[in-house]
Amino acid sequence: MSVEGTTEVAGKTIGTTGTPKGAWTVTFLLFLFMVVNFADKIVVGLAGVPIMTDLKLTPEQFGLLGSSFFFLFSIAAIVVGFIVNKVPTRWVLLVLAVIWALAQFPMVGTVSFTTLLICRIVLGAGEGPAFSVAAHAIYKWFPDEKRTLPTAILSQGSAFGVILAVPALNWVIVNHSWHYAFGALGVVGLIWVCAWLALGKEGPLEDTQVLAATEQKIPYLQLLTSRTFIGCVAATFGAYWALSLGLTWFTPFIVKGLGFSQSQAGFISILPWVFGATIVILTGWISQVMMARGYNTRVARGVLGSVPLVIGGLILAMMPHAQGAGLQIALLVVGSGLCGAIYVVCPPMLGEFTPTSQRGAILAIYGALYTLAGIIAPAVMGAMIQRAGSTVDGYMAGFTINAVIMVGSGLLGLLLLWPNSEKARLTRGAAAQASALKGAVSPT
Repeated sequence: MSVEGTTEVAGKTIGTTGTPKGAWTVTFLLFLFMVVNFADKIVVGLAGVPIMTDLKLTPEQFGLLGSSFFFLFSIAAIVVGFIVNKVPTRWVLLVLAVIWALAQFPMVGTVSFTTLLICRIVLGAGEGPAFSVAAHAIYKWFPDEKRTLPTAILSQGSAFGVILAVPALNWVIVNHSWHYAFGALGVVGLIWVCAWLALGKEGPLEDTQVLAATEQKIPYLQLLTSRTFIGCVAATFGAYWALSLGLTWFTPFIVKGLGFSQSQAGFISILPWVFGATIVILTGWISQVMMARGYNTRVARGVLGSVPLVIGGLILAMMPHAQGAGLQIALLVVGSGLCGAIYVVCPPMLGEFTPTSQRGAILAIYGALYTLAGIIAPAVMGAMIQRAGSTVDGYMAGFTINAVIMVGSGLLGLLLLWPNSEKARLTRGAAAQASALKGAVSPT
C-alpha cells in the first residue's frame, strides 16, 4: 500500500499526510452503517400513530417510548469509547450492528408496550456508540486536514437513512403492518453485517497500541473541561434536541396536528432530512475549502457550525405565529435542518487536540453527553401535548422550547469553540503537571 509521508514507530505506520487506498470504500460502508442506524431510529416515530392506536398509548407513554431509546445510549457510548482505545474498531462495529439487527425481530409478532420498550432500550444501547466509533474508525484513514468531508459523508448516513427508509417503511406500515417494518430493518442490518465482514478493514494511518506507548497523554479531566469540548457538547445538545423530536414526533405532528394522512405524512417526513443532508454536505465542503485557503479552525469549524444553530432556532420560533400548514412545515424543515452543520465540525475539532490513543473515549463521552437531549426532548414534547388545551397548542409549545434551546446552544458554541489554540494550551498544561509531579517525588 502506497501512502505519502508515512511515519514508522516499531515498524508500524501511525501517521501520514496522504489518504491510503481503500479509505473511501470504508467511508462508504460506514455511511451505510449510519443509514441503517437512523432507519432503526426513525421507525417508531414513523409508525407512531398506528403504535399509539394499537397499544392504546397516551402522548406521555409514547413520549416515554421515544425517550427509552436513550436510557442506555450514553452509558454504552462511554463504555465502548474506552474499549475502542484498545480493540480494533472493525470488530466493535460488527458487534454493534449485530445487536441492532437482533433487537428488531421481537417486534415482528404481537408485542406489549413493555416488550417494545425493552427492545428500544436494547437497541439504544447498541446504537449509542455508533457515530463516535465510526468517526474514530474513519480518522484512521484520513489525516486531520482531510477529515471534515468524510465526517460530513458519515453524518449524511442519518439523513439518507431517513430519506431511503421512510418511503419503504411507510409502504410496509400502510399496506401490511408496523410490525413488519421492524422485521425488515432486522434483515437489512444482517445484510450490512455480511458486507462489513467481507470488506471492512482497520485504517492504516494510526496504530492505537503503538501510539498509546509513545505519544504524550493529556489527563482526561483537562480534555473534558476544555472550553472546546464543553462548547461541542453544548452546541450539539441543542441540535440533538431538534433531531430527537424529529425522530419521535415529526410524523405524529403531521398526522394528528396538521391533519395529513399516514401516506402523505410518510413523504412529508422526508423533507427535513433532504434539507439537512444539503446543509451537512455544504458545511463539510465549505469548511474544507476555508481551511485550504488559510482560515483557522476557530472560523472554518467553530463559527461555521454554530451560526446555523442560532439562525435555525430563530426560524423555529416563528412557527406558532405562522398561518397555514404549508408555512409551518417549511419553518420546521428549515429551522431544524440547519442543525446538521454542527455534527460535521465537532468531531474533527475534538480530534485536533485529543491524543489519538484517547480520541475514541473522548468522542464517545462527547456523544454520550449531547445525546442526553434524546432522553429529555421526546418526553417534554409528550408532556406539552398532554397538558395543552389542544393538540396543536401542545406541539407549538414543544417547538418553542426547542427554538430557545437551539439559540442558546448556538451562542455557547460561538463563545467556547476555539480548537486552533486548544492543543497548545492543553499540551503545556499536561507538561507542567508532569513536571510538577516529577519534582514532588524527586529525592532532591
